Amino acid sequence: MAVLTGSKTMKKTVTIKENRIFRRLYSKGRSAVTPFLVLYCRPNNLGHNRLGVTVSTKLGCAVVRNRARRRLREVFRLAQPELKQGYDVVLVARSRAVNGPYQKLTGAFYRACGQVGLAKENRT
Repeated sequence: MAVLTGSKTMKKTVTIKENRIFRRLYSKGRSAVTPFLVLYCRPNNLGHNRLGVTVSTKLGCAVVRNRARRRLREVFRLAQPELKQGYDVVLVARSRAVNGPYQKLTGAFYRACGQVGLAKENRT
């Protein structure tokens, strides 16, 4: 029977949970708006990125909100190698993030990252 080592498992994204950090990002962070999401970011001086996801109850029931959260976390996780490190990022889901095409959600995320200067310049 094979045992999975730590190198085979997927790396977990470091999350933001404290309300004060969310409030600081909303007030002092840079923001970008797309039809799918709103992105806020601010340097955190930690050397790695942290993610916070916000979904309003207006989007739907808990199942719908959790689906939007999972989609946004996955887009962020896959984009990590192409992002500058050392930032706090908050993603606010909009209605299209729930049922919109995944490729368009990913494109909207990269556009927002480019607007706030989070994407690496040498992206190919």
